[in-house]
Amino acid sequence: MAVTRAPQPVATTPAPLPARTRLAHPALLLAGILLVALNMRACLAAVSPMVAEIQRTFGLSATASGLITTVPVLFQGVGAPLTPRLTRRFGAERVVLGAVLVLGAGVLLRVLPSVFALYAGCVVIGVAIAVLNVSMPGLVKREFPDRAATMTGVYSTTMLVGATLAAGTSVPLEHALGGGWRASLGAWSLLALVAAVAWLPQVLRSRQEKAAVAAAAQPGKPIEGLWKSPLAWQISLFMGISSLLVYTLVAWMPTILADHGMDRGQAGLVFAFSNLVQVAGAFLVPLLAGRMTSQRALAVTMAALNGLGIALLLAAPVSGAWVSAAILGVAQGGSLGLGLAFIVLRTGTAAGAAQLGGMSQAIGYLVAAAGPVGAGALHQLTGGWEATLVLMLVLVAVVGAAGLGAGRNRTL
Repeated sequence: MAVTRAPQPVATTPAPLPARTRLAHPALLLAGILLVALNMRACLAAVSPMVAEIQRTFGLSATASGLITTVPVLFQGVGAPLTPRLTRRFGAERVVLGAVLVLGAGVLLRVLPSVFALYAGCVVIGVAIAVLNVSMPGLVKREFPDRAATMTGVYSTTMLVGATLAAGTSVPLEHALGGGWRASLGAWSLLALVAAVAWLPQVLRSRQEKAAVAAAAQPGKPIEGLWKSPLAWQISLFMGISSLLVYTLVAWMPTILADHGMDRGQAGLVFAFSNLVQVAGAFLVPLLAGRMTSQRALAVTMAALNGLGIALLLAAPVSGAWVSAAILGVAQGGSLGLGLAFIVLRTGTAAGAAQLGGMSQAIGYLVAAAGPVGAGALHQLTGGWEATLVLMLVLVAVVGAAGLGAGRNRTL
């Protein structure tokens, strides 16, 4: 399909968008967005320090343990293409509320005393996050059309704040609640309930402004031939392989460190520190991207930092753990923020952003799903983590190549 040169480095729109719906006070809208975003990584990051305990509880193999983090990622890819249709039918506000409630239910299902419930909960969590992943960029572009890149940075940063809190408090919560890993993981359903309550004013007010919601449901024309666009595929691959690197380390970084002799509690702190540093990358990189005509150098820099952090983890897993965690934090947080920024910077309308978000996140999370389970299988096959880390270094080069294309000054 035809790709045109973007006239501005920020997410401006070539055709006028409907006015902001103002479904509730802007402060309530912002609070709702931030609380929803807090949930979008927390329940995934919380499980990583608990994987070894879950493995012992159910007698799982390394490959089966990898599925605990792989299944949600896989179903994020499966659920993503369905979301634009849901938002057109029910409105973004109701879809977001429903997804948050389903997410909380999935968190509770995952901790029931059954292997089936464990994986079923992972499926539910993945589908709910998929709906939120696709809904939020379009909603942000619709409500903040002149500050879409900035708001993308804010909400992607909040996602990682949630992940940081979850990773750092999972083990302390286990001790404080006294219910083992089930109590620790189940407690995160309360955060979903809080987010649902905070989001409820948007839904209630939307019923009073049906005309505004209907006008905002399809703001602008959809992108024709999206799945044939090289640019759309480059964005999707950038997001997908970057996410594969992230989720592989989300699943296995504490285990990699512990297997090399680090105390499990300290390994959890290193992992939490990496998530904390991601916050800086997720906030700053979209801001830089929105001020650049081309984001190619930024994309290559993120890939290079990923490669450096993985290489250090391979060469000095314990002595270099904190430095590696810092470098990977900047790279992974920045890659997440940049991938989401590409969705709003490479499209001209909220409808286009939702459509590209559905495609890029469907492909991206299907690719990413191979990471945790593949790493677990490779570890089981080789008896170490070296082969996994070397393969991740190869994939870093692919991320850099995709970023060179995705960062061009073009719009779909």
